[in-house]
Formats: sequence, structure tokens, C-alpha cells
Amino acid sequence: MSEAISPEIIEALLPEVAELIVTALNLDVPPADIEADAPLFGDGLGLDSIDVLEIALVISKKYGFQLKSDNEDNLRIFSSLRALSAHIASQRTK
Repeated sequence: MSEAISPEIIEALLPEVAELIVTALNLDVPPADIEADAPLFGDGLGLDSIDVLEIALVISKKYGFQLKSDNEDNLRIFSSLRALSAHIASQRTK
């Protein structure tokens, strides 16, 4: 899909994706505490490459599309909760 996704759709998806990340990684962070624009790596949520693989797996199962490890856009896709939610909104099949 290449059509533009409205900000409202992305905004509505944020809590769902935050919950998915917390559950998949068994984090001790309430989903509501994950800032939409904060980095998921490093200073932000502190995720690593193994965490990304786990998130990619659960996203594939839940939303019906595959996040490939060799996608050159992965740095952008996983840069923040909002970026990840926007990608899901544009690619999901369910």
C-alpha cells in the first residue's frame, strides 16, 4: 500500500502497538509511558536488535505482513513508536 495514512489512524494505533511491544518483550514499563516520538533504541526505550526481531515477529502475526531484517528502511521504521505505528498502518492486511 502506498496511500497516505491519516494522523488520526496512526494516533489510534499508538496504544495498541505500545501494548504489543511491552507484552512481547515483557518490559517493566506501562505502555502509556512509551513516548510516541522517543527513540526505541539507545536513550529511549533501550531496545536492541534481538528485541526488534521479537517485535517484528509479533507484528507479522498480528497485522499480517512481514518486517524483513534486510529492509533498508528498518532504522526509520523502528526509530520511534510513531514511526513503527505509521509503518504498520500503511502495511497491515488485518
